[in-house]
Amino acid sequence: MLVALSPSREESVTAATNPEDARASELIRRILDESPLKAASFIVTIYGDVVEPRGGIAWIGNLIETCADVGISETLVRTAVSRLVAAGQLSGEREGRRSYYRLSHSAGSEFAAAARVLFSAPEESGWQFVHVMGPAIEDAMQALKRAGHARLNDRLAVGPARATATVPALVFRAEPPQDPKALQEFASEYWDLTVHAEAYAIFLAQFGALLGSATSVSFSPSMALTIRLLLVHRFRAVHLHDPRLPSGALPDDWPGKAARKLFARAYRQLSPAADAHVARTFVTASGPLPASTATTELRLEMLAHEAF
Repeated sequence: MLVALSPSREESVTAATNPEDARASELIRRILDESPLKAASFIVTIYGDVVEPRGGIAWIGNLIETCADVGISETLVRTAVSRLVAAGQLSGEREGRRSYYRLSHSAGSEFAAAARVLFSAPEESGWQFVHVMGPAIEDAMQALKRAGHARLNDRLAVGPARATATVPALVFRAEPPQDPKALQEFASEYWDLTVHAEAYAIFLAQFGALLGSATSVSFSPSMALTIRLLLVHRFRAVHLHDPRLPSGALPDDWPGKAARKLFARAYRQLSPAADAHVARTFVTASGPLPASTATTELRLEMLAHEAF
């Protein structure tokens, strides 16, 4: 696993002539030292951020070039792609001497669900108790945990009343207590919020230093895409593991709020240059990927009211 940046000759010239790129390169190195990347996971981020909203297929050369900018070697990329194919997330196809990889239908559905969590405004949900039925208790409990629920006993869990994994169960809707302090104490007893707060704090420290509080950025297009991919990669890892409890159950100084605001603002600021780089470099057998689509525009619109 590599963490050093591997800029091309063009990138080296850009970094030398663009102070913002030079500063970003150093800060990215620090981020990668603190949070090393795994090739397969980063490729999933590339598909989710760049490829999926533009049709779901990409040339492997683009994956290799993009991963090189964060120090992931071509060998690691090819190995990771092979594993993603074996796992049923990608399928390969050839056109001449070039190999292209397309998202599988099941992976596309997973990516769409994750995108709704990342780009849609958080919904204020109520609460529910879930009594698991049937013999596969542990599998059901793990699915509920991934959906933000906490286990109360062998078959009973409690969590936010939003769409969850389908498990055989009886579901009881619950009204939250009127005393906000009591609700916060209840949440702190059944969820380990400290680990999520720490993860958000690291995200804020890393990307706050990288992006600052400026209302605009002046990175080169290729650097803007690299930063945006790292932004999405880290925020996805933190936010999708967060149980995303209703706001009344969270501490008043919950860092997830500031982290989401930073993500929304930074994503919107980076996107014009990043999307221009995508259109200039990413290709399929039928031609280049577009700079924007209805899906990419919708993502920016959904983040607009959270960015400021």
